[in-house]
Amino acid sequence: MSVRLLPLVVLLGLPLPAFAEAIRVSLEGRAALGEGVPTLVIHIDEPISGFEVKLKRSDGKTVELKGGGKPGITRRVALEQPEGKFHYEGELTVQFPDAEPGAMPLAFDTELYGPLKMEVRREDVDVPGRKLRFTLSRPAAKTEVTVLMDTGKTAFAGDVDFKGAPAGTPLEVKWMPAEGKVMRIRLRAYDTSDFYTGVDLYPWQVDIPHEEVTFASGRSDVPPAEKGKLDASYKGITDALNKYGRWASLRLYVLGHTDTVGSTDDNRELSLKRAKSIASYFRQRGLKVPVFYEGFGEQSPAVPTPDETAEAGNRRAEYIIAVEDPSLTNAPFTPRWRKP
Repeated sequence: MSVRLLPLVVLLGLPLPAFAEAIRVSLEGRAALGEGVPTLVIHIDEPISGFEVKLKRSDGKTVELKGGGKPGITRRVALEQPEGKFHYEGELTVQFPDAEPGAMPLAFDTELYGPLKMEVRREDVDVPGRKLRFTLSRPAAKTEVTVLMDTGKTAFAGDVDFKGAPAGTPLEVKWMPAEGKVMRIRLRAYDTSDFYTGVDLYPWQVDIPHEEVTFASGRSDVPPAEKGKLDASYKGITDALNKYGRWASLRLYVLGHTDTVGSTDDNRELSLKRAKSIASYFRQRGLKVPVFYEGFGEQSPAVPTPDETAEAGNRRAEYIIAVEDPSLTNAPFTPRWRKP
């Protein structure tokens, strides 16, 4: 989100002719794309027959406009332009009822901003190292940072000054050690024109300890004798949701895995169906948070083995609670999370 805090209004500040008491010119030189455009404002203070504005923009584009009005009227000349900074030069000519026309030289700069964009890559959030990096799409002035812990305490709350670092520069934020787990990192970054954008980061996930469900060979339906294990896991999941749910809207992810007995494609399909069965069971028990599942088959083993090895440690599932898609180490492919 990009926000215009206050419009910039400045007098042009050039030497003015004698007729300047009849007309005043000011500039609203900055605007956000989609919210307006830079505007030349002409205030008519005394009777005139009319005025004409002729301008040339730094990219060669010309602006010409005629107007007029009674004393007390304000005319606004919208300067339609592409995103970016431009310089204008030209003049304002004023016609009077009973006097010679007069000309006022004009020279000014404008800026039209698109949305201020922040990029924070997953790999640039280093919670153990207590630091993160991000970039902005425009020169950076400062960032307001808040790092909250699960103890309710704040590891950091304050401003980091970036002194106009150029767009695209890696910007780093650090914080001091604090007791507990980092629950939320809130960033609000400002460019050098006081536009800002913000993001809340939740760089954590919770793996739920559980007893593995034993499926029949080649089957994906949960045996009745194994449902007690899922009931115990359901309690662990709800306990974690109650503990961490006050920080953000949470999700449950179920990941299925197999050993290396059988073909890679068959194992992938089997792990996917078993993960779906487990996810469906939790939904049927009344879990209110969104639930997603994916199957990784034999491609992400906990215990590395040769092919066609019946390793019980690889016939497993993972239950992960997170705010966003979980961070997976050694994932064999990009997960396509599904809902049961």
